[in-house]
Amino acid sequence: MRAYREHLSTPNTASWTMLNRRLDDAIPFQWHHHPEFELTLTLNSQGQRFIGDHVGSYCDADLVLVGPNLPHTWASRKKLDHTEPHIALVFWFRKEWIEGMIAGSVELQPVKDLMNRSLGGLAFARETGLALAPDFRAMFDLPPVQRLLALFSILDRLAEDSSAHPLSHAVPQEVEGGRSRLDRILAHLHQHYIGPTSMPELAEIAALSVSGLHRMFVKHTQVSITDYVAGLRIGDACSRLSSTNEPIGFIAEAVGYPSLANFNRQFKAQRGMTPRAYRAIFRHASTQSRRN
Repeated sequence: MRAYREHLSTPNTASWTMLNRRLDDAIPFQWHHHPEFELTLTLNSQGQRFIGDHVGSYCDADLVLVGPNLPHTWASRKKLDHTEPHIALVFWFRKEWIEGMIAGSVELQPVKDLMNRSLGGLAFARETGLALAPDFRAMFDLPPVQRLLALFSILDRLAEDSSAHPLSHAVPQEVEGGRSRLDRILAHLHQHYIGPTSMPELAEIAALSVSGLHRMFVKHTQVSITDYVAGLRIGDACSRLSSTNEPIGFIAEAVGYPSLANFNRQFKAQRGMTPRAYRAIFRHASTQSRRN
């Protein structure tokens, strides 16, 4: 699992970039970041998404806005309709460009607030993704000017969506020259968060002293390495609790907590409830859905 900076090219006829990504086999795990905002609607797919220190499940009509330089990826588990591909409809736009479009326009202040809220990733309700899916699909057949207006129409609707919730506690700051070091650390943590965290090993990977590593990580993510790892572990546990029937003790050990009591304490500290209560919420929602 190697993080990399993705370089996106903008067409001559547009100020931003879009992609209709269709994959028959799977959406692969590709841990990466880029300086653009990314708005992604994922269709006909189930799996996990990794955004900053967030690990969670996604399903059809998953709609997420990712802030600049925030490491992220999706990794599919299966398709809902096996005769159709996994689909990701993706829009990218530069921070400087969107800020320039917003500047001086009172009408676009809600969009400015939306951008600020999305710096750590912002997920919208499935109902929002389903409602906007026709607009996303239609975007690819529009001429450039109409496409631009349609983008801002979508962003305006998202800005009014009170169901949106933040994903990552770690929000990247502007990085000057140290991005490769941070990427190496993030990639290592995402690959090895289940095991013990060795600060000397991480410092060696970053080519820094332990104290230098700590300062760099907190500066660019706003959290300590210990808290970041805990977020990855609890995020993984949430995904397992909501999507499997694995025993809670098994999940605790699987995400890096041999002590069930410690796992319960860490989970409650981050989610405000016990793992059992968290699972019960999803089982209740699933039962209600089947009844309806």
